[in-house]
Amino acid sequence: MPACSLVSRHGDGGFNAVALRELGIGAIRGSGALGRKIREKGGASAFLAMVRRLAAGDTMVLTADVPKRARIVGPGIIALARASGRPLRAVAVVTSRRIDFNSWDRASIGLPFGRCAIVVGEPILVARDADEAAQEAARLALQASLDDVHARGYALVGSSDPGAGLRERQQAAGAPA
Repeated sequence: MPACSLVSRHGDGGFNAVALRELGIGAIRGSGALGRKIREKGGASAFLAMVRRLAAGDTMVLTADVPKRARIVGPGIIALARASGRPLRAVAVVTSRRIDFNSWDRASIGLPFGRCAIVVGEPILVARDADEAAQEAARLALQASLDDVHARGYALVGSSDPGAGLRERQQAAGAPA
């Protein structure tokens, strides 16, 4: 199945782009920006490239949350589903043996010889004519689906989710919602 992923134009994104290429996954370089460095980040051109690739039948593999706001789905992925007419599916890939990082999103790297689960959520459709309320409902549905697939995945491998409740803890500590 042809697939692509959105990769930041930041220097670190170059490593990700090379890794994706070696796995046979295309990289679209760019990321969103709110009011600053919009042209430099390339979000608009990346968005259009993703819409074109989806129209051609490719699958997009994206993180739905936005940087520094763990497990809060951003509006970009909802806009992409609306513009393309393609459904969204939450996916969690978890392992029983891993190293958990003390990062803003509690990222992990899997280790060998553990159990692995890949859990896929139900499709979430965003109508092309969806108003703001419908888009927000889809955003919240995707966020809930991400929570659900992570909970199911970690239960399947008999482990605890290092990111469970992280969104709520960050919001209680005053991180932007």
